[in-house]
This record gives sequence, C-alpha cells and structure tokens, in this order.
Amino acid sequence: MYSTSDFRRGLRVLFQNEPYEITEFQHHKPGKGAAIVRTRMRNLISGLTIDPTFRSGDKVEVPDIAEHEVQFLYASDGVYHFMEPSSYDQFEVPSAVLGSATNFLIENMTASLLFFKGRPVSIDLPNNVVLEVTRCDPAVRGDTVGGATKTATLSTGYNCQVPMFVNEGDKLKIDTRTGQYLERG
Repeated sequence: MYSTSDFRRGLRVLFQNEPYEITEFQHHKPGKGAAIVRTRMRNLISGLTIDPTFRSGDKVEVPDIAEHEVQFLYASDGVYHFMEPSSYDQFEVPSAVLGSATNFLIENMTASLLFFKGRPVSIDLPNNVVLEVTRCDPAVRGDTVGGATKTATLSTGYNCQVPMFVNEGDKLKIDTRTGQYLERG
C-alpha cells in the first residue's frame, strides 16, 4: 500500500478499483486541522482525469499492473498484434484499447504496452515517429501569407496540417502526443 507521503508524479495507484497514474499532487497544511493532499490522476483504462483529495496518512493500494516492451507486428480487422521480443509472446489488442495511437503505429515499432490484471489497457508510444506523406495537394503560388498550411495524408492514414513546402513522398517527423507536424524526417 502507498501512503500519501509516497505520492509523486508518475506513481500508479489503485483508486476506486481502477488503475490511475498521478499527474500532479500538492501537500496542503491549512491553519487548523489535518494536512491534505490534492491530486490530479489519469485513469489508465479510460484516460479520464479526476481530482481527488486525500487526508495526510491515507493509504491507497498498489495496482496489479505490468508493463511490457513490445514490438508492433501488424493489424487485421481492428485487432493489433504485438510481440514481446525477449520471449516471443504475442498479444492481440483491440483498436478500442489503443485509441488514437493507431494513427502512429508502424511495423516493427517498439512501444510499451500496459497490462492491468493480465489484460492490455493502454500503450505508450515513442514521443515522435517518422511517417511518409502519401497524399497532399501541391502548394499554390501566393498562398504563403502567415505560415499557411495544408492537409497531408500520411502512410498510416492519419491526416495532419503541414507547411506548404511538403510534397508527396516526403518523410515527416510527427509528435505522437499531439499529432502535430514537427519537421521533415
């Protein structure tokens, strides 16, 4: 069990029978009464954020969470297949669990798959990925005022806004957390 004195960013706890990750916390000692700890926690299954308050000394349970480094193999019919390189164990993960991460998965990519009670619940991708532009409109002369952008379709089917100088076939570095263009790869 964790006590409120153990709280730190990134700590994973079991709260209301669901796994959460603490994203922010603050110890607060009012003028009178017991100290409290204000937290902001993200649900590892649904991604929702809550802001519970704990009394100093309260205890929360340690979740049954395992994190595995996995390699993405392929996708078929909304199911994504991963393999653990050290043991060659394979995992099937439905697209609903992965959410927007499916926009950035490329074959042989290494990621971190999170399991809760033996069931995959979320994935942590690298901060950026290099994808190829498969479709984008050519730049039109005169449309360059104020950092104009255009929509490009990437090799995974994801659409994002890119600068006007990007052409089909270019490789782009995309931020997997925000889905935004970073630079040419």
